Amino acid sequence: MGALVWLASYPKSGNTWMRAYLHNLFINPAEPLPPDTLVRFTASDTYKPWYRQANDGVMPEDFDEETLARLRPVAQRLITGSHPDSVFVKTHAANLEQNGVPMINPEVTAGAIYIVRDPRDVAISVTHHYGVTLDQAIARMANPKGGTAVSDTQIPQLISSWSLNVSSWTAVPNPQLHVVRYEDMLDKAFVTFGGIAKFLGVDAGKERLQKAIRFSSFNALKALESKHGFAERSVNAQSFFREGRKEQWKKILTPEQARTIEGQHAEQMRRFGYL
Repeated sequence: MGALVWLASYPKSGNTWMRAYLHNLFINPAEPLPPDTLVRFTASDTYKPWYRQANDGVMPEDFDEETLARLRPVAQRLITGSHPDSVFVKTHAANLEQNGVPMINPEVTAGAIYIVRDPRDVAISVTHHYGVTLDQAIARMANPKGGTAVSDTQIPQLISSWSLNVSSWTAVPNPQLHVVRYEDMLDKAFVTFGGIAKFLGVDAGKERLQKAIRFSSFNALKALESKHGFAERSVNAQSFFREGRKEQWKKILTPEQARTIEGQHAEQMRRFGYL
């Protein structure tokens, strides 16, 4: 049984890319691993069976805030038993409280990696993934009560706004937290991914590190999705791995849309060098 290491971000900010890199780093395979094998390496904090188990083996009739607040800490403790060592858990949850209960259980947490991405580019990716317009995506990213809906396999989750999601994880310095920018994953891959390995205590040589970066590159993941598919692809999108570039907003957003995002999220954008 191991404590949880959270892989956290606002949606469409590089979380799956991070998972793929870590998967290839730890497994060290001879060939790039298909995206659907990620479920063998990382857990999901919204997976319904954890909540059924936390509820004495009975699926809750409702997933209201009170029920989730009661079951979430138990479910997260159960996740620690899914691997003998530390368990990597993907989440888009804001690191806030619901009904007075932390959404991220500190008692079973070993650390976290948080990925932040320019919200102007996030908005574009959100439109493709969720099948909404840019204006709808911008409004969604400004909603402090924003979240996901319940589905056949997933519980609902509070994501909050882009700014609140970012600040909830990164505002207070913590030696157990490692924050990276999506843009640095692109522009300074070896330094950035090497820093992640160091944070996790992985003494990977240069060759192994470079291979993990290469095997989890956007082009590699896009090719693997084309060949094998990817269960996490939205029904609204032709592919999960679409562009993987930065500063697309300069060509796609209108000046008014860009100003709206900048006005809504100025404080956090300045913190991370986007303004």
